[in-house]
Amino acid sequence: MISVRRNRSSLISDLGFLAFLVLMFACTVFIAGSPDHYIQNIIILNVAFLLALVTYFTTVTAGLTLNLAFIFGYGFFVVYQTVSEGASIGVNTYFWLIMTPLITVVLWVFTSSSRELQAENERLQKRTANLATVDENTDLRNSISFQKDASLFTGISTRYHIPLTLLVVKVKYWNEIRRLIPEEQLSEAIYDVSQLSQSSIRTNDALYLLDKEDATWGLLLFTDREGAKIVIERIKLRLQELNDTEFSGKYKVNLGLKIGAVEYEADKIENPLDFIVQAKNQLEYDV
Repeated sequence: MISVRRNRSSLISDLGFLAFLVLMFACTVFIAGSPDHYIQNIIILNVAFLLALVTYFTTVTAGLTLNLAFIFGYGFFVVYQTVSEGASIGVNTYFWLIMTPLITVVLWVFTSSSRELQAENERLQKRTANLATVDENTDLRNSISFQKDASLFTGISTRYHIPLTLLVVKVKYWNEIRRLIPEEQLSEAIYDVSQLSQSSIRTNDALYLLDKEDATWGLLLFTDREGAKIVIERIKLRLQELNDTEFSGKYKVNLGLKIGAVEYEADKIENPLDFIVQAKNQLEYDV
């Protein structure tokens, strides 16, 4: 259905563009064939372009309203010439009375179809982004992937009685840091913290970038709270070492982390989102 609608919009846009070119060719031929009214025709053609541009940047209603005003004004001018100078109403008059609104309508058809295609493209991009399970900059699985994997991890934990703990990691004062360092360094900081977290866990544990805008990660660890504390200390110690060496010349501020941990209990955690919420609540105790 989406493909059919997109193809129809593309066809209408192409036809509108071709019709616009045909009208421009017709205007050129007509002006070239009427040298006696060259200046008048050029002026009217510019007015027609102006009305079409108004339609492009506003709505077809505004464009057609202005076209009606033009037809009324041009008609009044022709009647005045006929009465005062005794001139006859020729083909020139009828041509522009028809051509000017036609140019407006054709340009509106072309632009409206093009905008529909652009809107469809934006919707598809957003849909693709929502369906993506891996962050393109860090190659980490995101929150969508976490929700899928968490069900599997919790199932294994319950079935085989293996403790499972979720760590939620956030960069301290992230909103303030975003105002102090440029955008490209923000992406580098997220990547560096991701690599730091990845190097601090075992291969059978999983790391997720839960929220890129708020710099939040999730770590699913097959361990209990005591084992999770060891991982937390390892991450913070490693970060401190980097702040004293590599990060000191790279960023204007020292990066700090807040880490909350919750061990999975089937009777207290209903779903993956609840798992995240409870772990985030523990961030308040890590100062």
